[in-house]
Amino acid sequence: MTLFDTHRPLLDAAVQATRTRGHWTPFPEMPSPKVYGETAQADGEAAVAALFGRDYPLSQPGETARVACERSPYGVKLGIRYPECAPQALVDAALAAEPGWQAIGAQGRLGVLLEALMRIHRRSHELARAAMLTTGQGALMAFQAAGPHAQDRALEALAYAWKAMDDVPAEALWDKPQGKNPPLVMSKQFEIVGRGVALVIGCATFPTWNTYPGLFAALATGNPAIVKPHPQSVLPAALTVSVLRDVLAEQGLDPNVVTLAVSERPQVTQALATHPAVASIDFTGGNAFGRWLQDHARQARVYAEMAGVNTVVVESTHEYAALLQNLAFSLCLYSGQMCTTTQNLLVPREGIRTDQGPKSFEQFGQDLAAAVDKLASNPKIASSVLGAIVSRDVWQRVDAAQGVGRTLLASRPLPHPDFPEAQARTPVIVALDQADASVYRMECFGPVSYVVATDSAAAAAQLAEDVIREHGALTLGVYSTDEAFIQRMEAVGRRARVALSVNLTQGVYVNQAAAFSDYHGSGGNPAANASYATLAFVADRFVVVQRRRHA
Repeated sequence: MTLFDTHRPLLDAAVQATRTRGHWTPFPEMPSPKVYGETAQADGEAAVAALFGRDYPLSQPGETARVACERSPYGVKLGIRYPECAPQALVDAALAAEPGWQAIGAQGRLGVLLEALMRIHRRSHELARAAMLTTGQGALMAFQAAGPHAQDRALEALAYAWKAMDDVPAEALWDKPQGKNPPLVMSKQFEIVGRGVALVIGCATFPTWNTYPGLFAALATGNPAIVKPHPQSVLPAALTVSVLRDVLAEQGLDPNVVTLAVSERPQVTQALATHPAVASIDFTGGNAFGRWLQDHARQARVYAEMAGVNTVVVESTHEYAALLQNLAFSLCLYSGQMCTTTQNLLVPREGIRTDQGPKSFEQFGQDLAAAVDKLASNPKIASSVLGAIVSRDVWQRVDAAQGVGRTLLASRPLPHPDFPEAQARTPVIVALDQADASVYRMECFGPVSYVVATDSAAAAAQLAEDVIREHGALTLGVYSTDEAFIQRMEAVGRRARVALSVNLTQGVYVNQAAAFSDYHGSGGNPAANASYATLAFVADRFVVVQRRRHA
């Protein structure tokens, strides 16, 4: 039985899930010992610890040095030394591996990738520990985001890749009638061929969740891939690449179908991105480099997720307490270091209607600050929810935010019970006026939120649309008891091409996206030019090369 046959039931179920868009996952999101094994967590942590201060076991072409570039937000001394390889050597290796990867066809590639994905799944605790120590995520979030949820996104990409490729027949008989003359008959063959080398550039905060869709989509459609992780978060990517290379080698394929490019030097990434053989680039990160890629990597198709100004409009509510709790958790989760976290909360300056009576703009701001402070002050959950700050840049943004507007909640250091050197801070909330556009119209990535007083609810809706259409967003939320206003916000979401969440008060938060159901990014505003996942995300990663001859 081939690997494709072995994993075909899983692939078929994933394809069906993309059609129904309901809740489905083959990867349990809770790290239960009954599911993952009684010793799985301890084994995963031990496997990661065994790498500290050593050369990472990876041999690749063109190695020029070993580099240890990760600095744990938890203060753990990692010291893992990864191979730094010459960009041209990685490209040459990818090109040499490409024919063999092409030759096994779509089913062969899907079989290899599904096998690798299942092995990755079995190492979820190891990946979770690697992600936690390099990104600053809390333990549970790291398990879910770096493990099952990322694996969901990989499988979703494979499902869409299979749908796109399965639509192309391998051969056809072309029989054209010619009246009284004999028909014209031709035999035609159609072959799916990848566009070329794929470069996948990871981010510091979600090194698997944001990397897997592009990586697995590119590989499935016949492209060799070079994974360029963020220097801050290399280990999760390295573990992933190692698994893929192991499966490739076991199947008699060149493991250089997938390689790891580690470097702290921007010119290395730039050299790879602009190489003529690189045909696609997946990127998650800031606007500056994202736009550089779009301007300079003209030979490649760039799939970019960049900065956005995520917004919630608060017009009225029937569940004021639940609204505050939901927003507070959203703002605290991973210290706001998510590309989907709300930054701007737009509230009419005359206040809002609630089930607890009218609330002024000032009262709403105070109540939200109190809800966030209550969560951040709870020693049992604060450290696990907030995690740690991934970089000094985020610290500096938090400090700078407290110097604008009126501070509703000041940020303070957050002691961590398990990691005394953890770089942790509580969120900052600042009150602004609609006139303070120079502050709130730009993304301030991290645990920074602005409560903005608008001239009216209608003005809040218009402001949300204007900001998102100009600067982009991945999420938009609204709280309202007025169906007409909700419909107005639906129109805003449609025109701004951004996902809308309405009246979230339960265990779903605006900054969460579920694979096989939620489309992460629409590809229709400046925050992202592609979506996880649609057919458009995969279908342009391959071409169809045909051959024909007279039959």
